Amino acid sequence: MNTLVALCAVGAEKILGNEIKHSGYKLTGNAPGRVSFLGDDDAMFRANLCLRTADRLYLQLACYPADDFDALFDGTYTVDWQNFFKKDTRVVVDKVRTYRSKLNSEHSIQGMVHKAIYKKLGDIWHMTTLPESGDEENVRVYVDDNTAYILLDLSGLPLHKRGYRTDGGTAPLRETTAAVMLQEMMWRRKTPLHDPFCGSGTIAIEAALYAYNVAPGFGRRFALETLPIFNQQRAAEIRRECAGKIRTDVEVRITGSDIDAAAVKRAQENAEHACVMAGRALQLAGRNDRIPRPDFIQSDFKDLHAPFEEGLLLCNPPYGERLGDEAEAEALYKKMSSLWTNFPGWEMGIITPNKKFQECFGHYATLLKSLKAGNLDTFFYMYTNTAGK
Repeated sequence: MNTLVALCAVGAEKILGNEIKHSGYKLTGNAPGRVSFLGDDDAMFRANLCLRTADRLYLQLACYPADDFDALFDGTYTVDWQNFFKKDTRVVVDKVRTYRSKLNSEHSIQGMVHKAIYKKLGDIWHMTTLPESGDEENVRVYVDDNTAYILLDLSGLPLHKRGYRTDGGTAPLRETTAAVMLQEMMWRRKTPLHDPFCGSGTIAIEAALYAYNVAPGFGRRFALETLPIFNQQRAAEIRRECAGKIRTDVEVRITGSDIDAAAVKRAQENAEHACVMAGRALQLAGRNDRIPRPDFIQSDFKDLHAPFEEGLLLCNPPYGERLGDEAEAEALYKKMSSLWTNFPGWEMGIITPNKKFQECFGHYATLLKSLKAGNLDTFFYMYTNTAGK
């Protein structure tokens, strides 16, 4: 069995952990922004392909006490690096994170781990210099409580880069964050969903992929595929297996709107790319089914009214960075109170970095979660709207 480490937005660890458990893997621990679990060799590809709320996936190659640089070097050297790299691989220690440890110089840790890797490879292959003319492979290091964790990147590009979004517009929502929002709201495919600030369509598209059980990674490749440990035949079998699980026989009502006609067009194009991606996946399973597209319309949110008695309103409204200043954003949030009136009986999930949102909106959330994706601190406000019931 392998120890795998999946990264996520800080605050989304429980959601990711539940997704991993639902996939049949055993959790072994978590820390802010990462979840560890046990998986077989198939899991290295399957988790990359299927996890919706993970930002990256790593293979843990070593875990050992490291309270000085000699211990750090020796522990890294013990890894059989020759099994994971080719002779022309360019190895990069891309990031180092330390927490409550004697070793706290990220730059020095980075250099020592890199030195140990190249020393081991040189000794094994009897080479004094490695050509570094091939694929770049990334290693990440965590030193927590004087314990070093040496991780090999299996994803390459972050997993939120699904491959369907060719134009994200200004300050787009991460696809993985949208997936986390859907899981936090415990959304089910039979529940109507609408995004009144659809932007590039991310929330609606992620909802569609979830509703039709389309693995989010069908439209891209992974760093794992350039490693010697990659089993191409088995990966193709996993792709076909997952393609066979796509559902096209379910009724789903997913819609989005935006006051900006360009945003609506962008959302439609991205949704088309995502559904074409799903269609190609279906062909792997010998099927010619068509994935229904989410519906997008141009509309001011103030003109919207609930088309059904119950549903979920899920959105990422514009904030200061996109509107120009924070005061303008807060004025918009006050006007959003019309959604509360016009969508009685609907649950609402609203994500924003603005701490004054509830005060401006005029309603206080049933549940509030903090999510940190990248360098952006956001707040996810979850509402149960019983008005009119």
